Amino acid sequence: RVRPELMQGLNLSFPSSAPRHRITMFDQTDEALFQALTRYPQLKQRIAHLMAVVEDAEGDLARADDAERRVIEEIRRLGQESLQAWAERQVEQTALTVANTGEVRVGGKKNSAGTVRSA
Repeated sequence: RVRPELMQGLNLSFPSSAPRHRITMFDQTDEALFQALTRYPQLKQRIAHLMAVVEDAEGDLARADDAERRVIEEIRRLGQESLQAWAERQVEQTALTVANTGEVRVGGKKNSAGTVRSA
């Protein structure tokens, strides 16, 4: 049995700071989605793995439990690889910002212990 609550909230969009590359849930033409997946080949490959499960390409998914287990595994891997791609993109964008402006954002902990309470 496939549990719909596991699939809810999945956002397979590939955000980008450049508006021409932004794919939203309202603008997912085949071409735009293909272009986004081409920029992220590891995600394209993971989607292909997921589609192989959907189509039972290996012919070993006779039971819904087996298919559910495989889909969950592929979605988890897709999530991990999506976050990895996101992190790599953030590093690239930060490097470009630093190279272009010389501006660096510090993302560490605050040094302040907070405000002192008055008596």
